[in-house]
Amino acid sequence: MRLKNCILLGVLCLGSYAAMAQTQKSSFIKLVWSDEFNGKGLPDAKKWGYDTAMGCPNICGWGNNELQYYTYKNTNNARVENGMLVVEARKEKMGEAQYTSARLVTKNKGDWKYGRIDVRAKLPAGRGMWPAIWMLPTDWKYGGWPHSGEIDIMENVGYWPDSVLGTVHTNAYNGMKGTQKTKGMNFKDLSTAFHVYSIEWDAEEIRFYVDNILYNEFKNTHKGVDEWPFDQRFHLLINIAVGGNWGGVKGVDDSIFPQKMYVDYVRVYQ
Repeated sequence: MRLKNCILLGVLCLGSYAAMAQTQKSSFIKLVWSDEFNGKGLPDAKKWGYDTAMGCPNICGWGNNELQYYTYKNTNNARVENGMLVVEARKEKMGEAQYTSARLVTKNKGDWKYGRIDVRAKLPAGRGMWPAIWMLPTDWKYGGWPHSGEIDIMENVGYWPDSVLGTVHTNAYNGMKGTQKTKGMNFKDLSTAFHVYSIEWDAEEIRFYVDNILYNEFKNTHKGVDEWPFDQRFHLLINIAVGGNWGGVKGVDDSIFPQKMYVDYVRVYQ
C-alpha cells in the first residue's frame, strides 16, 4: 500500500506486526455462538440466511453500484466443504448482472449487543474483488443507514492486495461524507494464508484486531446516537462484492474468476 493512498483514505499505514500496539487480554470469554463449518453442502440454515438480488438503496447495505448478483441457497456461490465455508464469486450472467456471488447473514439467527467476534479467513485476490466481514444493526432503531451504524470488521479491495481495513460508520462519521473512522494493516499473504479478523465491542469502545493485534479503536464520546448508535443488536455479514464504488475504482479483471473466500470458523464471545 502506498503512503499517498493511505493518507487519502485516512488509513493508518503499518507494514509489520512489530509496529502494532500490544495485544490486549479479552474480557469476553464465554462462547455464545459459533460455526466451525464441519458439515457439507449449504451453510447451516439455523445460523445463516441470505441477502439476495443485485442491489437496493443503502438501507440494505449494498447500494454501492456493485456488479454481482447475490444468489440464494446456491452451492456455486456459498457452500461448506473440507471444514470451511466457501464464498465464491463467479463470472456468469444472472438477470442484468454479469457476475454472481453470495452474501451470508446471521440476522435473527445470531444477533448480539456487545462481545468479541473472531472470524478466521483467507481472502480472494484480484482487481475488482471486495470481500468483507462486517455487521449491520438488526432493528435499525435510529433509522436507515448510516443512522443506526455499521461495523466493518474486515474489508479488502483487490487493487490494494496487501491491505485490510477496520471501519466504523455512523451518522456523524460515514463513507458518504468521507468522515468514516478507519485504520488498516498491511500483509503480503491475505489470499494465501489465514488470518483471524476480530472486534471487541462494549459500551465504551469498539476495538479492531488482526491475529489478536490491536490496530484501531473507536471510542464512545457519549455525545449521542449520531456518533454512537452501537447500543443495539447487530448481526454478522460475510460476502464478496464485485466492483462497486470502492472495489471497482480500477475496474474488474475478468481473467481472475472464479475467486473464493475461505472461512475456517466464526466464534462469538460475551
